[in-house]
Amino acid sequence: MRMIFKALVRLLAGVMILMVLGVGVVYYLAQQSLPDYDNQLAVDGISAPVEIVRSNANVPHIFGTTDTDVFFGLGYAHAQDRLWQMTVMRRVAQGKMSEVFGARTVEIDALSRRLDLYRLSQRAFEVQDERTQAIMRAYAAGVNARLFEINEFALGRGAPEMFLFSAPVAPWTPADSMAIQKVLGLLLSGHVNDEVLYARTSLMLDDAARVSEIMPDYPGDGIAALEDYAAVFPGLPKYAKAIEASDPLIELPKRGLAGASNIWAAAPHRSAAGGTLLASDPHLGFSAPGKWYLARLELQSGGVIGGTIPGVPAVFMGRSDRLAWGFTSAYVDDQDVVIEKLNPENPEEYQTPTGWKRFRSRPSILEIKDAEPITLTLRWSQNGPVLSGSDFDLGTITPPGHVAALNWTLLTPEDRSASALIGLMYADDIDEALEGMSDFVAPAQNLGLIDREGIALKTVGVLPKRDPRHQSQGRYPAPGWRAENLWQGALPFADNPAFIQPEGGIVGNTNNKTVDRPFPNHVSFIWGDSQRVNRWTRLMENRRVHTRDSFIEAQLDTVSHTARSLLPLIGSELWFTGESAPDGTRERQRQIALELLASWNGEMNEHMPEPLIYAAWMRALQKRIIADELGPLADEFKHIEPLFLEKVFRGLEGADIWCDVRQSTREETCEDMARLALDDALIWIEDRYGDQLESLRWGDAHQATHDHDILGGVPVLRHFVNIRQSTSGGDNTLQRGRTSGEDPEPFQNVHGAGYRGVYDFADPDSSVFITSTGQSGHFLSRHYDDLSQLWRRGEYLPMSLDPDLARAASVGVTVLEPR
Repeated sequence: MRMIFKALVRLLAGVMILMVLGVGVVYYLAQQSLPDYDNQLAVDGISAPVEIVRSNANVPHIFGTTDTDVFFGLGYAHAQDRLWQMTVMRRVAQGKMSEVFGARTVEIDALSRRLDLYRLSQRAFEVQDERTQAIMRAYAAGVNARLFEINEFALGRGAPEMFLFSAPVAPWTPADSMAIQKVLGLLLSGHVNDEVLYARTSLMLDDAARVSEIMPDYPGDGIAALEDYAAVFPGLPKYAKAIEASDPLIELPKRGLAGASNIWAAAPHRSAAGGTLLASDPHLGFSAPGKWYLARLELQSGGVIGGTIPGVPAVFMGRSDRLAWGFTSAYVDDQDVVIEKLNPENPEEYQTPTGWKRFRSRPSILEIKDAEPITLTLRWSQNGPVLSGSDFDLGTITPPGHVAALNWTLLTPEDRSASALIGLMYADDIDEALEGMSDFVAPAQNLGLIDREGIALKTVGVLPKRDPRHQSQGRYPAPGWRAENLWQGALPFADNPAFIQPEGGIVGNTNNKTVDRPFPNHVSFIWGDSQRVNRWTRLMENRRVHTRDSFIEAQLDTVSHTARSLLPLIGSELWFTGESAPDGTRERQRQIALELLASWNGEMNEHMPEPLIYAAWMRALQKRIIADELGPLADEFKHIEPLFLEKVFRGLEGADIWCDVRQSTREETCEDMARLALDDALIWIEDRYGDQLESLRWGDAHQATHDHDILGGVPVLRHFVNIRQSTSGGDNTLQRGRTSGEDPEPFQNVHGAGYRGVYDFADPDSSVFITSTGQSGHFLSRHYDDLSQLWRRGEYLPMSLDPDLARAASVGVTVLEPR
């Protein structure tokens, strides 16, 4: 027995030694790819030395003799810090994820192939202006210089993920940068999701006209009566279950999780220091590393600093010493799903207003790791690419004998958006910037601008021109064989909404409705915000003049206008009612919850219990109200719709009928629903967080999920690569933290401001910016998450163009010299 025990001890010791050695080897190999920021390297592709000075936050300040040399340096710096992220984004655009990750990415690859994103990117590069082409070639050469260095000096394949997913990294090309912009457009666009859900909801409801209550038009002139979807496409079932991919590795943003953002500006007479001000915080899905990368470029026209996207040679959000700019999603209706009728005699043909026409098609072979390749047949109608029934749940609303095609401005071959974007960095004033942005195509954005004298906000991007007789007005899929449903080109750029030098001296957008115009000049029926704009308006009007700090305060504001308006309405019959109840009873828990909410000011503070009680109550309430009308389709409404709840509880136009449960014999009231939903919410909270309501923390439920896109779900590894933070804010606060809406963690913060910037032209070097994670994509680097706590606490980095300030506390200086 003693000998067996000794043998087991020795065996265990051996296993532990092997494990330690294994961990050591893994660590050694992983740290080999950590970049050396203090380095001197001879490279091909530059005319003179390029200097990359890394500030103490690892923000590269890039200096060169020519602009192309500077962009070469940016490509090199991006590849140093975010090579893995860049290659994954490129594979998404190419539809080649499955070559590395296997069957779990087949669906996203097939969609990219059907949309033809990469070929469109190759064609788009050819129509850019000469300056943009030169910059993109130089940037690609910089990325390739880093790839050559990695291979030449065996630098751990450039990223630790490369050891887990071994695949050759092809040289970077200008088309790759163009393709990443297309992928960003895919992430920022969501109208197709709304079109499909609108049609599904119309089919599900006994009274299809009530779809406009649960999916309302935002305040202003709405849509006149439309035909029911069932009348346009008779014979469709009331409900069809969507095709779900099994365990997908990467998914497109679901409804409510496409692009969002805030931007506002103040003219000199509304600024305490007499200079223009601009605040900008674009919202995207969170990830680790984040999608943004801070950089400063010293161009011949002067310094430019701000947020870049690794893989693209442009400052998307930022400033020069003459101009500052930022974007918000404009929610332009630039996507239309078109239902094409197949020829029953020849399925390779579809019906047009003038007769049958043959699809344009070509085969595409999709290679899959550890599986046989798949041959896709890509098809296009005159309206756009034909999509699969699994894409965007299109199969649930497509009749037999038909297919769905997508008309989308992003798929324009002659897309000069890259030239327009790069032109912003060279513009001297607002007028020059707006003139250059007339070439911008997609995704449509609201561009906020300030120069030394003025402010502006304009929608940039192509607005489709539709026939006034369009059957669905773009609200749901329409028949492609009727001429009135086809696009008729584009509206002139001059028709895009614009607010130039407003008399009030303040301009801004929170994804709210920008104009009240009748169809077809309406811009959109779907907007990203009807709530935050109310809080923003109040904060702007509360001060006669603003400062950089007041703009920061507004950017970080966590008061929910939605909570302040809905709670008095929904709880009007519940406040301080009922007899005293003993502790531990359901009645007592309800009373405690109502007492807390009655004295709450609507601040979605991470340390408070009220936001969690409120959020859980509203979620349970909407679910109870719509469940019997929509059945399983109710699960698709993952976030509360404030306009819907307000209309129901005010009983406008008979909307309170939603509160009555059709299957029951008695007639339920909205008060009944509110009380039952509160009990539902309290039971859910007790199951997850305990029954001590006063000690609850919103931040425990509202954690920001900066998860690694590929490794974020891998046991053990996820603890090293994911960044989780308790956060304030919510779905409808200016410091927006969009919740997932998905069980079992419906309030996780999955979408928000990955970049924040505030620019002050009274003292440009006092401008500030921050990102949500860190500059490095290498999880062993201290710069992987060093900015995350600053971001969480509402702190910023100085955004100075002073080169001496960058050098003073730099973490390294890289000098690239001509070979």
